[in-house]
Amino acid sequence: MLTKKQIQLLEFIQGRMARDGVPPSFDEMKLALDLRSKSGIHRLVTALEERGFIRRLPHRARALEIVRLPDALSKGSDSRGGEMRPRALDSDKAAQPTLPPAAPLVEAAAIELPVMGRIAAGVPIEAISEVSHHIAVPGSMLTSREHHYALEVRGDSMIEAGINDGDVVVIREQDFADNGEIIVALVDGHEATLKRYRRKNGLVALEAANPAYETRLLPEHMVRVQGRLVGLIRSY
Repeated sequence: MLTKKQIQLLEFIQGRMARDGVPPSFDEMKLALDLRSKSGIHRLVTALEERGFIRRLPHRARALEIVRLPDALSKGSDSRGGEMRPRALDSDKAAQPTLPPAAPLVEAAAIELPVMGRIAAGVPIEAISEVSHHIAVPGSMLTSREHHYALEVRGDSMIEAGINDGDVVVIREQDFADNGEIIVALVDGHEATLKRYRRKNGLVALEAANPAYETRLLPEHMVRVQGRLVGLIRSY
């Protein structure tokens, strides 16, 4: 039996992973559940782990994965009636829509995606246009079988978003993005990089998730969105 706060946290993690492809930070969890300190989040995460709902992966930033969901979430309904949902957050502190109901954790057939090469999570590298090989990804990661591809990550500029050197990111091909989304950006027609996207007053900010890297501010015409992060695959 989970407590109200444990269910709220599990729902917030599930919603954020469905939206961004990576789990939220402890600070984001703290704000979403309106707690005063991260120690409360640590206790909730530990309790969920002990009960077999989530798993923490060692030696990785933000390394959480959901193992299973309680019936109340997997059915997309709240059996506790009247329970408050956690506040969804982004770095602009703008109001977000209510998180969508969590989908049941069911086995989905693996789908082969083309791996288009390597993407820089650091200094941009040359744009990638050729398939190097294919990789099987869970069908549950994709909204459809089309318009998705994968890239191998090189660099550490997105480690605080849970994206490490050597990971494979799953990208939905699209030419637009909302502020705060992690995207593949084509810079000046020849450099490809994986960064968080923000647009304001005719400029585009490509933000790293590592304080060692500076945000790049570029005119809008120099940045083309090539796709949005929807999933991540990690090998050990």
